[in-house]
Amino acid sequence: MKIAVFSTKVYDREYFEKYGKDELFDFTFFETSLSAATVNLTHGFDAVCVFVNDKVDDETINGLASNGVKLIALRCAGFNNVDLESAKKNKIKVVRVPAYSPEAVAEHAMALILTLNRKTHKAYNRVREGNFSLNKLIGFNLYKKTLGVIGTGKIGAAFCRIGLGFGCKIIAYDKYPSEELKTSGVEYKTQHEVLEQADILSLHCPLTPETKHIIDAEALTGMKEGVMIINTSRGALINTGDILDGLKDGKVGYLGIDVYEQEENLFYKDLSESIIPDDLILRLNSFPNVLITAHQAYFTKEAMTEITITTLNNIKSFKKGELLENEVS
Repeated sequence: MKIAVFSTKVYDREYFEKYGKDELFDFTFFETSLSAATVNLTHGFDAVCVFVNDKVDDETINGLASNGVKLIALRCAGFNNVDLESAKKNKIKVVRVPAYSPEAVAEHAMALILTLNRKTHKAYNRVREGNFSLNKLIGFNLYKKTLGVIGTGKIGAAFCRIGLGFGCKIIAYDKYPSEELKTSGVEYKTQHEVLEQADILSLHCPLTPETKHIIDAEALTGMKEGVMIINTSRGALINTGDILDGLKDGKVGYLGIDVYEQEENLFYKDLSESIIPDDLILRLNSFPNVLITAHQAYFTKEAMTEITITTLNNIKSFKKGELLENEVS
């Protein structure tokens, strides 16, 4: 079975070759992302394997179908970058990795909180330069702070457990509240109440038409002055223009993001010698109370192993004509 793997980095190839060597898979690795402009590369392949910033829209899927591709294997949980209606129309199956070490993302969210709060990144740089001053490095105790969580799926649940361990009061919103989390001390409220009462807000919901720009000017109006907002889910949950206004007027006291609305043009690339044309990311980077990481929350050995093995099993099930446990429909 011939599989074209797009948006490939050195570590992707390493893990696929390590865990797929005993299977009858013929992988071809492309560094470029999949889109309508690159779909011609899929000619002669049975399946494509794609990641979060590959653009699998209607035009791309029509090209895949013309080239004989029968399977789109996502090596991630999110599928908002795939036109599912077009895939169905073209009789192309779509599979994903629904969960891969949710603790990895949850732990990274807490790392963003701790770094922003205690300014360890700034302290590190100061000490390296021989500056041992504590000026402007003051933080606050997480203990007894109200931690708001939007989305309590596997990642959100893992984050709640971490927050409880710090002695935080956890309030959460989800369409489907978890009885287990309720028992452990998580208090479910309306989305409005969570936004209104949280000292720290962490987003762990998928990107859907309903959740796009869940944090915008209107949402910020009802939030606490100086609120900390953390996003390790999908960039478009936050309206970047509105969050910049919130940072400027002090409504947002801290912002930690591992995802960004226009990240497909930036993340996973070395642009250190380039002129970055994205004014919004440059403005975000200019704020001392903003911390940005380049979609690395998932990036642990455990998660990479789980992503690879699940993706290979998805492809194997398709090849054998078995029930696709992780099919997206």
